[in-house]
Amino acid sequence: MSQSPNPFETAQGYSPPSVTQFSVFLDNRVGKLRTLLQAFDERPYCRLHAITVHEASDHAVVRLITSNAEDAILTLREADFPFSETEVLVVEITGDHTIATMCACLVAAELNIQFVYPLLGMANRGPSVALAVDDPTLAGQILRRKCYELLGESDLAMD
Repeated sequence: MSQSPNPFETAQGYSPPSVTQFSVFLDNRVGKLRTLLQAFDERPYCRLHAITVHEASDHAVVRLITSNAEDAILTLREADFPFSETEVLVVEITGDHTIATMCACLVAAELNIQFVYPLLGMANRGPSVALAVDDPTLAGQILRRKCYELLGESDLAMD
């Protein structure tokens, strides 16, 4: 005798909150980063919450997290910057929930951490990091079970 499916289960299961990260490709020339950042300064409803720069001899990749992904896309397109989008987890690091314990939880589940970097201070929030892993759904489930706070784009929106 087969059991009927639970009507409250979703077809896709748990999906952790995530945030859009933009990887912007810049020629490695004086002033290009300033031009990129100035484009965001001109958008009052699209605040930068994180930035990291990976430089090579002829180009740089700038990773950005903003408070408004749709506005960031418009900003990047209007300024003619080539970019790609990736969903990342944003994890609040407070109290006993350190970066080291977060990593230990993920390594115990054999999850590969692709990169991690800090977010700028946010009102009413503790320190947070952007985290890219090979399985964000599983990572989100594990971190939630370990009582880490996961943030979505609405948590980054300006007050």
